Amino acid sequence: MKQVLSTVFLGALLTIGSAVIAAGVDADPVVGTWKLNLAKSTFGGRPALKNQIRTYSQSAQGITLKMKTVTAEGKETTTQTTYNVDGKDYPSMGNPDFDSLAGVHIDANTTEFTLKRAGKPVGTIRRAVSKDGQTLTFNFVIMNANGVQLSELTVFDKQ
Repeated sequence: MKQVLSTVFLGALLTIGSAVIAAGVDADPVVGTWKLNLAKSTFGGRPALKNQIRTYSQSAQGITLKMKTVTAEGKETTTQTTYNVDGKDYPSMGNPDFDSLAGVHIDANTTEFTLKRAGKPVGTIRRAVSKDGQTLTFNFVIMNANGVQLSELTVFDKQ
């Protein structure tokens, strides 16, 4: 009887452990909600944003980003995209500066994106999640839809 219970317990433990490991392998550290930290961010080429909230979720289709931004003038916009980090182009809606993006992993916490408008590259973003998972940093360079080059370092805190 002891041997049967030990075998059942060991089997259950291995099953649970395998499920936890499998879930952790696919989880992108960016998943969650992030709020712009204005004190730690710098904006080149335009006035500082008033606010930005980024919400990332993961599903079988990929990573979905829903980004709500409030500009210096108080204009609110929402940008949304669902993508995979596989170097392929994915459509992005709601931002006049780019209409698609393609991402590649640099390492487990760092991803680089090429931003495109009408199929032509217009900028890059390097996104990094801190090792403790509490800070999200973007180095962003883009030629916006008005022909102005923007260069920003934005920092976000996990909510």
